[in-house]
Amino acid sequence: NGQGCSFSPDGNYLAVAHDTTPFVTIYKRSGDTFTKLSNPSVLPTGNGQGCSFSPDGNYLAVAHSDTPFITIYKRSGDTFTKLSNPSALPTGNGYGCSFSPDGNYLAVAHGNTPFITIYKRSGDTFTKLSNPSVLPTGYGQGCSFSPDGNYLAVAHISTPFITIYKRSGDTFTKLSNPSTLPAGVGQGCSFSPDGNYLAVTHNNTPFITIYKRSGDTFTKLSNPSVLPASYAWGCSFSPDMGFLAVVHNNSPYITIYGTQEGGFVSPLTIPWGGIYIPSRYLGIALQNANQGELCKVNLFPALNLQEV
Repeated sequence: NGQGCSFSPDGNYLAVAHDTTPFVTIYKRSGDTFTKLSNPSVLPTGNGQGCSFSPDGNYLAVAHSDTPFITIYKRSGDTFTKLSNPSALPTGNGYGCSFSPDGNYLAVAHGNTPFITIYKRSGDTFTKLSNPSVLPTGYGQGCSFSPDGNYLAVAHISTPFITIYKRSGDTFTKLSNPSTLPAGVGQGCSFSPDGNYLAVTHNNTPFITIYKRSGDTFTKLSNPSVLPASYAWGCSFSPDMGFLAVVHNNSPYITIYGTQEGGFVSPLTIPWGGIYIPSRYLGIALQNANQGELCKVNLFPALNLQEV
């Protein structure tokens, strides 16, 4: 079973975490062809649950089910070499991990208290920071840094289901909970590329909860008009902010939302000659497009749109 995946920032490598040895499979991309690389000489010790490339593509972290719960590789060309374990390890089953955008921090969501372990990187050494003074309330299932590295979100199994920290130097301070919480077990989370939205996947309807950030306040948006079909595991924004993808248990197994000013909509219906605004782009549709169809659109040059 594939449990997690991560592209390197340059798009040349794809890592897949899965539940049978070698527990991580790494592909090199050439155009549209993905070729499996030789396995690392030292493999993760248990089911791969999540993985994350560093922003420079030089490190790959794999969260897994057996001690040391996190395995970190350094890349040299197409070779991934395991680094020495951090001196302080996560305390339980590693479910998810996330590098900060500057590559200086690595967060690991895991199954025993403190449920989130945060490392600071210096060269090839990862040193555990002091735990946040307020911890997630249950198993950490997934985590995500904001693009500026100032916020860290942790999805977990007990209410409030999402815990959001603000970083100041090496200190992570819990923010007040959103006034409206996810409706069930937090399974995954993802910040948008502009840092203004946070999506959380969970096990009860509506299965996806989307927040808009204003400073340190996260306010729940209205639910999309069409919801994922079931228990949602993970989510990801496209780099251009045009789409939000959600993976879930039941058919169609993945639901993709178009982002528009003021909300997330599915399906997108664009009339002939209509205006197409996926958050950052402005253009004119050249043909009709209904549910599940593609549409030719003339995009205008990139505009610096902002709310007024």
